[in-house]
Amino acid sequence: MNLNHINLIVKDVDKAVNLFAQHLGFHLIVNRNSKMAVMESNHNFALVIWGQVLNHKENTPEYPENFHIGFYQQNEEAVWEIYEKLKTEADLKFESEPKNIRNTFGFYFFFENMMIEISVDPFKDDVA
Repeated sequence: MNLNHINLIVKDVDKAVNLFAQHLGFHLIVNRNSKMAVMESNHNFALVIWGQVLNHKENTPEYPENFHIGFYQQNEEAVWEIYEKLKTEADLKFESEPKNIRNTFGFYFFFENMMIEISVDPFKDDVA
């Protein structure tokens, strides 16, 4: 069984689309009036960006404590590369620079109130 998609609620759909397209390797399939967008990764995984406006709310959505999504990278160099690119984006908050976390190497950042992890896949034999 493969994961089909995940639905993320955001206040600013266009900023989220830019983040996922420019820095995390997703391709835009459709953007419906900046209220909802569907994106796809190279691994046949869809990301639905759902605007909070469709929930009839204006505020930035809240996620449960420790909820986050994570993206694996091949090695530490790839983690640093993404970190350096993301640092140039306004409105992102970082917990720290990339470092050893648990049994891998990576970092966390926040888009709106959503935590995102970028790390080296600790389950691959060829991890550097």
